[in-house]
Formats: sequence, C-alpha cells, structure tokens
Amino acid sequence: MSVKRIRRKQVISFAERLQQAAAAARDAAELLPAGQERDLLLRKALQAETAAHINQLLSAPILQAADR
Repeated sequence: MSVKRIRRKQVISFAERLQQAAAAARDAAELLPAGQERDLLLRKALQAETAAHINQLLSAPILQAADR
C-alpha cells in the first residue's frame, strides 16, 4: 500500500516566500530582548536571505545557457 502525498499548488514564488520568511524572522527578533531566542531568529533570517541569494544565482541566465 502506498501513501499518497498531499500536494499544494504554490501561489507565491520560492524567492518571495524566502524573503517573507526572512522579514518575519527579523520582525519577530526586533520584539525580543538580546538573548538566545533572538539570536536564533536572526540566524533563521540570515539563512533565508542566503537561500534566496543562492536561488537567484542558480537561476541566472548564464547558468541556464550552460545547462543546454
């Protein structure tokens, strides 16, 4: 018996979702005093921004032409 996956149609692009996640983490971190929880949120924001940048680099036209 196979398990059926639940699939969702994404309305917002991957890059935009990453930017939203980064902004939400930064906004939440601003409300907290200095400490471990705030640092974790800031790290999460940085990771999302880095992922967005990597995604942008990988989808650059020069790389798309090299794949063909």
